Amino acid sequence: MADRELEQLDRQLRRIEKELPVRAARTLQWLREPSSRWIRIPVGVLAVIGGLLSFLPILGLWMLPLGLLLLAQDVPPLRRPTRRALIRIEQWWVRRKRKRRLATR
Repeated sequence: MADRELEQLDRQLRRIEKELPVRAARTLQWLREPSSRWIRIPVGVLAVIGGLLSFLPILGLWMLPLGLLLLAQDVPPLRRPTRRALIRIEQWWVRRKRKRRLATR
């Protein structure tokens, strides 16, 4: 079950990588490699903490989902909710793009 969830999460993250700028996609790809685990976990924890401290000027709420995405690679209980959130966000984004296209016609 955990392997299947990891595969599904990987599939979602690959789809996101295709939409990112090249440099950001390469960085995300590198962080997702198994050999980057010892960097991915601290970066994920720091990003979650930074997201929780989003009221500070430099840090932002955007850091929270990024940290959860990184941690979901190594923490099995986070995989399913993270994957479901990614699916919902992607569906919302597609609907939003369609509405914009229809509004500009």
